[in-house]
Amino acid sequence: MPTINIVDMNNSKVEERNLNPEVFDGEIKEHVVHEVVRALLANKRQGTASTKGRSEVSGGGRKPWRQKGTGRARAGTIRSPLWRGGGIVFGPKPRDYSYSVPKKVRRSALRSVLTAKLRESKLLVVDRFNLEKPKTKEMYKILKGLTGSEEPSALLALGDWTESVWRSARNIPGVGVVRVEHLDVYTALRHDYLILDRSGVDYLEGALVP
Repeated sequence: MPTINIVDMNNSKVEERNLNPEVFDGEIKEHVVHEVVRALLANKRQGTASTKGRSEVSGGGRKPWRQKGTGRARAGTIRSPLWRGGGIVFGPKPRDYSYSVPKKVRRSALRSVLTAKLRESKLLVVDRFNLEKPKTKEMYKILKGLTGSEEPSALLALGDWTESVWRSARNIPGVGVVRVEHLDVYTALRHDYLILDRSGVDYLEGALVP
């Protein structure tokens, strides 16, 4: 059974906790993670790219010159794709790129990411973030101490969500804060460290059991 140290904001050990092996010590399925990330990125696309075809551009109500006798190539309309300002052939049109992935697949991918983070020692559990008021400087010092990096790349997934923590961390480059129930594979992979609080671990162990 995997274990992890629960620390306080000063990175001092509070206790050692056993983690659910079904959630934090399963098989790492890279193909499933890839599929879920592709779906998440596709769902973020706006799909608003648009071009005009020859029937939509302006002009072209008449033949620009007579068919024969001018020495120029035959032309029937200035809307031709061959002409400057003409229509675009097979250009993009607004479309919906999104598609859904089964819930079981999404959960399997998140379990794979949690397992990988734990094995790489990039998963941290903090007892609780106690900040009475927003302090970006204080939050930076906390994350610097937890990650050991001058430029911490960390995602905080919190079960005990407080606005003071969110406002303290939101302006630090490379740091993100989400509610643990909104944690997704792509956001977790974008950061080096994944930091949970105690209630965040409780939530994941309850929500991600196969």
